[in-house]
Amino acid sequence: MNQLKISFLLYFAFACFGGYCQNSSERVSPARVETKDVNGTKISINYSSPAVKGRTIWGDLVPYNTVWRTGANEATTIEFEKEVKINNTIIPAGTYALFTLPTDENWTIILNKEARQWGAFNYDKSKDVIRFESKPTKSKEFNENLSFVIEKNTVNLYWENLELGFNIE
Repeated sequence: MNQLKISFLLYFAFACFGGYCQNSSERVSPARVETKDVNGTKISINYSSPAVKGRTIWGDLVPYNTVWRTGANEATTIEFEKEVKINNTIIPAGTYALFTLPTDENWTIILNKEARQWGAFNYDKSKDVIRFESKPTKSKEFNENLSFVIEKNTVNLYWENLELGFNIE
């Protein structure tokens, strides 16, 4: 076999074993979608939903002061069918990566132009559309799996004993 064929086969094998060829329904953190109409604009959040499984989440599995993909596997994305306003900033229609920067007190929520990426490994701050602060609160109940819920004009993230939200106009 020539060098090109060997390189191709090795690349394909690594890609499949690395999870890129894995069926998303077979993943440990299954793919989820939350879609709602907010004031005449369809909003969709695509994410992978990890479970707590007895682990320490905040400050450990999800480290503080490090940009997080806000889910598992690929970066979580949020899509706006039409232009919206978040924190007094106009966000054009489109699909964005939804990252967070958790700390033990306040979090930074980030929408980034590079929507299609694996995790936050290639996160580039220069492609941020908006960054703003949000204070997490203790959720009313324990949430084994990460979930996003869009209620009225608020996007909420729930996982473990934490709730984090932001408004969309």
